[in-house]
Amino acid sequence: MASAAGQQERSRVLVIGGTGYIGRFIVAASAREGHPTSVLVRDPAPADPAKAAVLQALRNTGITLVKGDLYNHGSLVAAIKSADVVISAVGYAQLPDQTHIISALKEAGNVKRFLPSEYGNDVDHVHAVEPAKSIYAAKARIRRAVEAEGIPYTYVSSNFFAGRFLSSLGQVGVTGLPKDKVLILGDGNVEAIFAAEEDVGTYTIKAIDDPRTLNKILYLRPPSNILSHNELVSLWEKKTGKTFERVCIPEDEVLKKIQDSPVPLNIKMSISHSVWVKGDHTNFKIDPSFGVEATELYPDVKYTTVDEYLNKFLGAPRSY
Repeated sequence: MASAAGQQERSRVLVIGGTGYIGRFIVAASAREGHPTSVLVRDPAPADPAKAAVLQALRNTGITLVKGDLYNHGSLVAAIKSADVVISAVGYAQLPDQTHIISALKEAGNVKRFLPSEYGNDVDHVHAVEPAKSIYAAKARIRRAVEAEGIPYTYVSSNFFAGRFLSSLGQVGVTGLPKDKVLILGDGNVEAIFAAEEDVGTYTIKAIDDPRTLNKILYLRPPSNILSHNELVSLWEKKTGKTFERVCIPEDEVLKKIQDSPVPLNIKMSISHSVWVKGDHTNFKIDPSFGVEATELYPDVKYTTVDEYLNKFLGAPRSY
């Protein structure tokens, strides 16, 4: 266990987007690991009871709420000056606006690590079609801006969130688990990588004070969680004792579906095309010049396997 002195030396963490989908897990991990943790909020006392409850829950776990706005430079600089590490977890609509964070980081001048909003495919190794292509390009532009300003960084590439993709057994545009058939993009033999959201939070926080992750991409590639769609279906079949019809959708048909689908289905489908058809999670090696792998760096972390994650769905209602 860390000593009291060791606890005091832990970096002060500011999370921007800390009440969002993945931000909540990062904030929880930061507090759990003993970091003085703050979350940037526009309104610390919102009228909306649901929002107020979320903020109160953060306070109850020792999180500090810092009033500020991504679009208010002065408030952003002030918030950043109280932190050693800044983590962005803003949603895709705000990805380009992280330039405001970069400007504030430069002015504040005190932050020893910045983690921009990533948590998916490595945007420098993608073969995506629109609309995912533009989303990845926005993330890549933020990377280049961070590097151009000489801001110390870590990029986190966590691949598929287990909660979003395993709940439908990797299918797109389908709610819930399969009843009789599974929709597979491509031939089902391309591998994807899954990570439980809690583990994404844990590995992200582990990396912030680690010199091995400085100016590197932290990849989450848990060995037990690298599966093809066919392997994922087979694993579920084994757990349920059922056999599902596998409906493989060829790439030309996938591309047409992407073009014909509304937002946000077209985004989800184009991301899945990048992974399940183009293999963008696994079609490159991690070179030490640009990246490190989380489970190798932190073997003490017991991550949730896909096998374990699927167990929580046993007995759950299935889609029709």
